[in-house]
Amino acid sequence: MIGGAHFVSRRFDDAVPKLLLAIQEDADFPPPYRYLAACYAHMERLEAAREVVARLRTVSPLVVPKIIELRNAEHRELYLSGLRLAAGEET
Repeated sequence: MIGGAHFVSRRFDDAVPKLLLAIQEDADFPPPYRYLAACYAHMERLEAAREVVARLRTVSPLVVPKIIELRNAEHRELYLSGLRLAAGEET
């Protein structure tokens, strides 16, 4: 997923359109919603992040997955901290 690659590279402005396109192409696939919510959270667009989380919950009850496909610890923490912010949890 190209949007995910932009996300872990902290190119959030580049990630957003790719993630929106991924959601448009398959609205039932949760990962792009998660990356988009985390991306918006790190961009300090918390209202947008929370809207994405609300849409994610219509697809999957799990906002923060138990298994993270990211092997790099820094990438994993960036992803998880963004998801927690988007979900309104403490980081």
